Amino acid sequence: MIGTPVEVPEGFALSTIQREGEPGRAWLATLPELAEELLRRWDCEPVAPATHGQVGIVIPVRRRYDESPAVLKISFPHPGNVHEPDAFAVWSGRGAVRLFERDDARFAMLLEWAGDRAGGRAGTGAGSLADLPDAEAALTVAGRLARRLAVPAPAELPRMSALCGEWERELTDGDKELGSPLASRLLDAAIGTLRELGPDQPDTLIHGDLHVGNVLRGEREPWLAIDPKGYVGDPAYDSITLLHHRFEELFTASDAKATVLRRLAVFSEAAEVDPARARRWTQARAVTMAYWGRLHGDPQWRISAADGLAEALA
Repeated sequence: MIGTPVEVPEGFALSTIQREGEPGRAWLATLPELAEELLRRWDCEPVAPATHGQVGIVIPVRRRYDESPAVLKISFPHPGNVHEPDAFAVWSGRGAVRLFERDDARFAMLLEWAGDRAGGRAGTGAGSLADLPDAEAALTVAGRLARRLAVPAPAELPRMSALCGEWERELTDGDKELGSPLASRLLDAAIGTLRELGPDQPDTLIHGDLHVGNVLRGEREPWLAIDPKGYVGDPAYDSITLLHHRFEELFTASDAKATVLRRLAVFSEAAEVDPARARRWTQARAVTMAYWGRLHGDPQWRISAADGLAEALA
């Protein structure tokens, strides 16, 4: 495998074209050459096939100058990916993988190796927080990590306070397009959260997508975060993504609402966030998930789970 040409995973290519259309196809055509250029520039060689997430590929590599492992990540150019290296730079390895090199114009980074990057999709195979069988133990680890990642943010990162108006418009537009699939009180509760909590945001860097697959086992620290959005705002915002761990179990429990509230309480205590704000953000984001899932073809069990979560927390 060492020194062989980079091959784009077929599943990643198909999903990128389906999501992005012709711009995605054009970007994919340049991706192998781009990867080879970056490997040369950063003096690395592949040691395993490329894996992928939703928007980028991850190539396990060896840095030639000292034989140390690393990963080359290249993402599809998208506004949601812009501030990932900025977040890594702020954290400087504290609770997250280290950023070794960056090429912002190409949406590319050379990052610290963590988890089992050579086995399965990066961030979800062996070596991630998803492997912990106990959901509350995973929430405790993630909450403590979220607390460590909540640090003062530089001025150039996007403020959630400026995004909440856009999120409200997306909710109302989605509701109209879908013919109001949820009870109006659930949508009203979500919009109320965006209006009431949206303007009241601290200048705190948060991960923005802290689910269990984005927390990998490390060597210099027990757990390290990957794939941040680099938002600035309320640390309680990350609570819903952590409920994704064993998500289907939430609504097979004898008392689903009690189970959800218990998990939120575990995360809130570990992250040192206001549980009431965590509950409201989770409800608002559950409504968003319910609409997004319907618009983008999520499996029915996931849509039903989002519906149930929005209802339980309204």
